[in-house]
Amino acid sequence: MSTPLYLGRIVAIGRTRAGDAAAMYRVSSRSFPNRMAVLKGTAATIVPKPGHEGDVMKNPYIAYNCARIVGDIAIVTNGSHTDPIAEKIAAGMPVRDALALSLLGLDFEHDSLDTPRIAAVVSRTGETGFHAVVRKNGLNVHELPLAKGECRYVSTYEHCDIMPDQRDAFNAASAAQCCDIALGQGIFASFLNPVTAVCAFATPAGFELAAKDMPIA
Repeated sequence: MSTPLYLGRIVAIGRTRAGDAAAMYRVSSRSFPNRMAVLKGTAATIVPKPGHEGDVMKNPYIAYNCARIVGDIAIVTNGSHTDPIAEKIAAGMPVRDALALSLLGLDFEHDSLDTPRIAAVVSRTGETGFHAVVRKNGLNVHELPLAKGECRYVSTYEHCDIMPDQRDAFNAASAAQCCDIALGQGIFASFLNPVTAVCAFATPAGFELAAKDMPIA
């Protein structure tokens, strides 16, 4: 059994056994657990829960759009780089370049932990996806093959490089089921302090978005 780890924020991309693409984002937090995900159209935003709005004065990095759908492309990230990545892709820039330029321009988060910025992108019909990370010591953008029945992930802490062993079996039938997986199933069950998840799931009509917050203990 895996030793529980605190990974912070997590992005993951995968394909179901039927070949449906998915992109998942999970907030895990020790310092700011009073947050939730809000859906609006083709975007999802992480915000403080009612009564905790003042948390953004303590840390400006805790509220942001974490997901955007641009046509047949789904983008998930852990910060304000979601929008510039989405806007560049919408303007016709290749995904690799949009990731690299946006992360290089914004850099890692200049908080007390030098938190990396992470991102994941998947297309509705493709068999590959992208992970990208900018850390204090480097920038990585990788296009990754997505095998059916498998997901691949990267996180802000511990697993903050793009490595081949950061993967797990994966299968779901909806965005809501993807949220359940990200919050506490499979390998994600061994990652501590889940708060909320947002997931994009490919359907014949396009990506559907879902969000789920962890219940209050």
